[in-house]
Amino acid sequence: MNPVGGGFAMSKYEDNSNSRLRIGILASGTGSNFDAIAEAIDSGRVDADISVLLCNRPEAKVLDKAKARGVCVEILRHGDFDTRESFDAALADILDHAEVGLVVLAGFDRIISATLLRRFPNRVINIHPALLPAFKGTDAQGQAAAYGVAIAGATVHFVDEDVDHGAIIIQAAVPVAPGEAANSVRQRILAQEHRIYPYAVQLFAEGRLSIVGRKVIVKGRKSPGDEAVISPPLPD
Repeated sequence: MNPVGGGFAMSKYEDNSNSRLRIGILASGTGSNFDAIAEAIDSGRVDADISVLLCNRPEAKVLDKAKARGVCVEILRHGDFDTRESFDAALADILDHAEVGLVVLAGFDRIISATLLRRFPNRVINIHPALLPAFKGTDAQGQAAAYGVAIAGATVHFVDEDVDHGAIIIQAAVPVAPGEAANSVRQRILAQEHRIYPYAVQLFAEGRLSIVGRKVIVKGRKSPGDEAVISPPLPD
């Protein structure tokens, strides 16, 4: 399913000036992007509230982080469901009950099906540790390092039925040194993830995102200047 249409992808809560965007976060791991978004909310950089954290792994560290912040936590073990669609339907029911306007995938290790996407059209976003469309799937940082790229990065995108395929909202790039270890690249990409993911959520909360074909239009975006990431850097 490709996101289409020229309307702004606003949540229903933006129709009421007294309401804030309610987000549901799906996570399976340590929760570093959960923390980044929560901290951005606490500091006033993101005008939203985390209504619920859904996790499919009871041992995930993100659960303790969410509980410490007083966020409602729901654990759904994907192995308890016969199909991916039934699992996604259960996720969608919880998100609906929490009146979520935006679904945020933050290290969620399950592929989202049309069952959930139909319930939240153009309302599901993901972050991927590569400059899409390059290096889709797992261990993107390792793929990039092994390929010998000079520039790597991270991408926030809307989610569709294809893996790491939906329309791109924002990307950040980092230079890669020849022979640099994948873990070193991974850490610098992660630092950029923590910068751009909260910003993407805020753009959505402000109603500034629209999708036209495969392109995301950011309302009020300034025209790019001469800025560029070049690796190796040009001489002065």
